[in-house]
Amino acid sequence: MKEKTDAPSGGVVNGLLHILQRVSAILLVVLIFLPGVNPGRITELINKNVSLFPAAISYDSLTAEMGRAFTKFWVAESTIKFLFAGSIVLLIGILCAAAAGCMSVGNNRLKRLGGLIGIGGSVLMIIGLVIIYMSYADIRQTPNPDRVNPMFPSGLTVYAILVGIFTLSNAVATVMVMMRPMENRFWMESKYKLFLMFLPFAALCFVFAYLPLWGWRYAFFDYTAGGSLTADKFVGFKWFTSLFQSEATRNDVLRVLRNTLVMSGLGILTSWLPMAFAIFLCEIKNVKLRRFIQTFTTIPNFISWVMVYAIAFAIFSTDGFINTIASAIGMLPEGTAGTNYLLSSDGIWVKMLLWGIWKGIGWSAIIYIAGVSGIDQQLYEAATVDGAGRFQRMWHVTVPGLLPTYFVMLLMSIANILSNGMDQYLVFENKQNTSVIEVLDLYVYHLGIGNGNIPLSTVIGMVKSIVSVILLFVANRVSKSVRGESIV
Repeated sequence: MKEKTDAPSGGVVNGLLHILQRVSAILLVVLIFLPGVNPGRITELINKNVSLFPAAISYDSLTAEMGRAFTKFWVAESTIKFLFAGSIVLLIGILCAAAAGCMSVGNNRLKRLGGLIGIGGSVLMIIGLVIIYMSYADIRQTPNPDRVNPMFPSGLTVYAILVGIFTLSNAVATVMVMMRPMENRFWMESKYKLFLMFLPFAALCFVFAYLPLWGWRYAFFDYTAGGSLTADKFVGFKWFTSLFQSEATRNDVLRVLRNTLVMSGLGILTSWLPMAFAIFLCEIKNVKLRRFIQTFTTIPNFISWVMVYAIAFAIFSTDGFINTIASAIGMLPEGTAGTNYLLSSDGIWVKMLLWGIWKGIGWSAIIYIAGVSGIDQQLYEAATVDGAGRFQRMWHVTVPGLLPTYFVMLLMSIANILSNGMDQYLVFENKQNTSVIEVLDLYVYHLGIGNGNIPLSTVIGMVKSIVSVILLFVANRVSKSVRGESIV
């Protein structure tokens, strides 16, 4: 029987208090990753790019720029250790507050437990803030303030306000819940359970996929590595126009676009190979042999491209396996150096395609193997009754059953046509093949990290992302028009 999570009496007020509790807890969790509001930055000697999270889990992040200050006794190391302890206590308190906010979507019994955890978290957060403030007060007493530059962290005020809101709302909501009858067991609606299970992955997606978009601001500044973004360095769309005004840059972009589109196009043309491999693999009746082949072809996916290049070097280099065998059987005259096949740019696109297929075909086939297991077995039985042979069943039953999955993967490949990655091409690149192996991602790496032109590399990355999104929606529209199905 479904249990009610709120009693009728005072349910609205309690619900508003829990909303306030959850919002303040979410904001506290977000703030621990923002360097600009780090409450522990009590001196300019602490890196301004350090947020509360690394400050609480790594003592080195706090002391990275304090070596001389410790040596000259400008700062007492005990003060920074005290600050580190306060950061740890504050972080643990915030995690308790987050747990309390998650438990507040359950029934009264679960809310009560979450409220008690939240109260403990409030105590820890207050203690942590007090310790941090005491560290600030202590560092102000240093005999060399000009060397240390003590500063009151603005984040301390922000944290104090949010901690106060959370503490008050959580305490009042907990008291109101404890006045209600308690259920016999902890309970939470399934939709909330599913949401909480999904929440960590959504947070990771935000951190790694959306938060980096903040770096796009470098495209509008005349920025150099190690510098700062100030108003006098704002150049507007200067780097966007330089893509078309500079002939050398324009030629380079066109060249790497050619390489990118050709290699992505070859990948799309051969994107049916994992599906075909999965179909034939599932047709092997010997279970042990099938499992061995699947494992053997999946393992290369977990080998880094550096190791792949090491394998290629052992086979195709001057002293590699091929030249050694050729010399042993007399195909190479004595004293003649063998051919280094890795240096040549001939057929480099096909070579990269073959290495990619070898490395990824087993891994890519997993989704199709799962799709084959999901096909209704009655379809195979009906086809057998109708006289269909083995290959006819594969063509008329298995292939149509996997086509929806294949088209979804195809749409994703089209959307990522400009994103080849750079690992494979970076390790295989050399002076003789760089003009034909350099793809867009590798070009951005060379431009930003190698040449230090971060604004222009950011512009190219922005354009690539925008074009990829456009291609996704275009491919989705074409799919909807032709097949009547879409993924967006």
